Amino acid sequence: MRKATFKIWRGNSEGGEFKSYDADIQPGMVVLDAVLQIQGEQAGDLACRWNCRAGKCGSCSAEINGKPKLMCMTRMNTLPENEPITVEPMKAFPLKKDLVTDVSWNYEVKKKIKKFKPRAPDAEDGTWRMSQGDVDRVQEFRKCIECFLCQDVCHVLRDHHKHEEFIGPRFLVYAAALEMHPLDTENRLGDLKDESNIGYCNITKCCTKVCPESITITDNAIIPLKERVVDEFYDPLTKLVKILRRK
Repeated sequence: MRKATFKIWRGNSEGGEFKSYDADIQPGMVVLDAVLQIQGEQAGDLACRWNCRAGKCGSCSAEINGKPKLMCMTRMNTLPENEPITVEPMKAFPLKKDLVTDVSWNYEVKKKIKKFKPRAPDAEDGTWRMSQGDVDRVQEFRKCIECFLCQDVCHVLRDHHKHEEFIGPRFLVYAAALEMHPLDTENRLGDLKDESNIGYCNITKCCTKVCPESITITDNAIIPLKERVVDEFYDPLTKLVKILRRK
């Protein structure tokens, strides 16, 4: 067992500061274990959000040593031993208290995205026929646990605060799961261009780097959606075909 020093952000929307705590670290511990130990023994009013402790609920998102991570999946032996460990709330969302942020904006965004609209069944018994390749393509996106780390690291939301104009990488992934579904017939391209402002994303891949589920957000979701928007609204040949069809 060893001692580790934690600098944990304490405060609310009106202000706050980092406060130092020492925790007893044993083999196998993760940051969440240490934070809960501090909460139980030294700071009973420390606010932090957690649930499953298994990296599947997305509740314990925070910034550890300046990097967006899940506290329950960040092992202590991966962090520097002789330096204080900083734990602070996500920066892209309003602070409630200490490590807890208000992420309700994300759920409101999700409600605005057009829902799944399947085509008519392929058979009289009400079933559909799909190729396995088409099915596999969208399965990756369904691994999302909505930890919102990708939203937190996105510069459009974090630095430029474009929450009213941009839906962020999590919901571009959600839109991709719908748009690329082999049964879906809804068209969301106009919304992605005008309301979701997909053009704001400059594909830095920062969202992909922080995803705890290793979803290839940029290459497999955002870039294909951008290509579809370009084909629909900016490709000159497509525009010509549309004009000819109207005549």
